[in-house]
Amino acid sequence: MNNSKNADSTTVLSKPTRRQFLGGAAAGTAAAVTMGFPAIVSAQTPVNFRFQSTWPTVDIFHEYALDFAKKINDMTGGELKIEVLPAGAVVPAFALLDAVSKGTLDGGHGVLGYNYGKQNALALFSSGPAFGMDANMVLAWHKYGGGKELLDKLYSQIGGNVVTFLTGPMPTQPFGWFKKPITKVEDLKGLKFRTNGLAIDLFTAMGAAVNALPGGEIVPALDRGLLDGAEFNNATSDRLLGFPDVSKVCMLQSFHQSSETFEIIFNKDKYNALPDKLKAIIANGVEAASADMSWKAVDRYSQDYIKLQKEDGVRFYKTPDSILSQQLVVWDQIIAEKSKTNPLFKEIDESQRAFAARAMAWDMDTNNNRRMAYNHYFGRKPAPKKS
Repeated sequence: MNNSKNADSTTVLSKPTRRQFLGGAAAGTAAAVTMGFPAIVSAQTPVNFRFQSTWPTVDIFHEYALDFAKKINDMTGGELKIEVLPAGAVVPAFALLDAVSKGTLDGGHGVLGYNYGKQNALALFSSGPAFGMDANMVLAWHKYGGGKELLDKLYSQIGGNVVTFLTGPMPTQPFGWFKKPITKVEDLKGLKFRTNGLAIDLFTAMGAAVNALPGGEIVPALDRGLLDGAEFNNATSDRLLGFPDVSKVCMLQSFHQSSETFEIIFNKDKYNALPDKLKAIIANGVEAASADMSWKAVDRYSQDYIKLQKEDGVRFYKTPDSILSQQLVVWDQIIAEKSKTNPLFKEIDESQRAFAARAMAWDMDTNNNRRMAYNHYFGRKPAPKKS
């Protein structure tokens, strides 16, 4: 073997010409494209979705809808752009489901209780005591305990052409705002009261004259004397909507809506036409917005709870246990009656009950008594005894 010849052939390199260099670069680019490495990314035409919330612009709930849209818009890098309009911009708040189903709107942000009139079982996802579960537990049941499949089945039954996501666990809602404290069940007799969902059945059975109104119409009705009392949701929403301008008494704690969540819906045809990547971003964006909303709620609601007392002169009262226990009794009666005539209502109720039985046992046995810790650190301590 002639080693010197081989050495010469491998070490002596000719200087490439400009034409050779450009030709090689072009070949390399073509090879990269063939192998799946894009050299140039072409701009895609953005998909624009028009959303409407069921909330006035002043309400923090509309802010939550905007927060969700921003997350999606940011994560898709402009491939999907969601524009959020307030209640009434296209359709009234209670007409959102129909508008999205028909494609008048591409999607929306609301609550299931607003669709109660189409199928009363919808309200089981948002009204009532939920067997003691808080809203985060209801979301756990929805995702892992069969609730999502049941909700899809329910929408299919009523012809809802939508894809639905539950999101945003709400804290226990106040019993309501009144002219004077409600101290016993008899105080509800003949009281003109606003609520929604299955809470309509609950308070009607307890003697109230109930009227369902969208959030933006409640305070004007209270101001004109069309209502004697009303509930909406939380310290921030209630303050922004003007409740302390027409009432100075708010009763805290109630089982009528102790575990409500928000709902984000899309027109099914528009949603199914999206690429899988955008569908995945939406699904994960819903959960990100849900967590962020729950954190924002703690911060904002606690601030406005203090402002309502110190700046607006509102007096808060705990709803008496006698009223709370009666709510549970009446709720059971309502559930039993509706289950007799609505098989899907019964199926949803039983699924939720089975999940709550184990989730609640685990929760109560595992988590500390927070009231004990609060009283230790912030509660009024007895004065030291004089010697």
